[in-house]
Amino acid sequence: MAFTSRLSLVLTSLALGTTTAPAFSQDGDGLFNLSGPSSGRLLLTGGVSQVEGSAGGGLTPWALIAGYGTENQIGGAGYFTRVETDDYSLESYGVQVGIFNRVELSISQQSFNLEDVGVALGLGPEYDIDVTTYGAKVRLFGDAVLEQDSWIPQVSVGIQYKDNAQDALVQSLGADDGDGLDVYLSATKLYLDQSLLLNATVRMTQANQFGILGFDEDYSVEFEASAAYLINRFLAVGAEYRTKPDNLAIAAEGDAFDVFVAWAPTKNVSATLAYVDLGNIVVGDQTGVYASLNFSF
Repeated sequence: MAFTSRLSLVLTSLALGTTTAPAFSQDGDGLFNLSGPSSGRLLLTGGVSQVEGSAGGGLTPWALIAGYGTENQIGGAGYFTRVETDDYSLESYGVQVGIFNRVELSISQQSFNLEDVGVALGLGPEYDIDVTTYGAKVRLFGDAVLEQDSWIPQVSVGIQYKDNAQDALVQSLGADDGDGLDVYLSATKLYLDQSLLLNATVRMTQANQFGILGFDEDYSVEFEASAAYLINRFLAVGAEYRTKPDNLAIAAEGDAFDVFVAWAPTKNVSATLAYVDLGNIVVGDQTGVYASLNFSF
């Protein structure tokens, strides 16, 4: 199908009864996507920011590239996320750069506060375990939005190198190391006629509890999935599921899932609120609230 026909399909499917200016421009108006709401890619097609810093959902990366830059532009995003569970809190923040809708680079910081568990361990009430994550993602093939006439999803491969600042602590809890590398493959497809986004990710990981409790010397193969329904062009609801390895003898490690709502009133700002279950983390199952603010261009 010619590009003009595909573009017509995208705009028709996404109009949802509005008469506003088109939300997509393939060529854009410059190297950086800073020229207003009618430039760049469709709203929410950069995803939000995953807790480890990659573009995607809250728990799992998607094949989408961060920001709203087209194949001729550079886009990007920054985010801040806070998670409050029964016994812990987590703050994550970082930045992402999307280059020509092909390559994504990211850096993020995760600070896991032990709260009362830290007091019980003799570490104090405000003890943080800090993990710095360096990420890279490359779109291999496919276009999750434009290729509506094909069943082939957008597919990307990514890496996340994680460095835990508390090496001695995590090794005392049974971890083999304080740093490790995740490698993942994500496939994402947006079905405009059904207002539905589906994502599947396969991850090879050494991490215990996302790297918060260090890393194992061996890799585990884990599966992650996301589904989001677009209520309208500004609002999406969905759910995610992420399996995790179970390497530490001190406590079983359970899978994680969330149920979320994401709101993007403009291309520059989006907010996500979720109920999250992170599975067992040392002292029991951790459920709570996930809130994230994302800034994109």
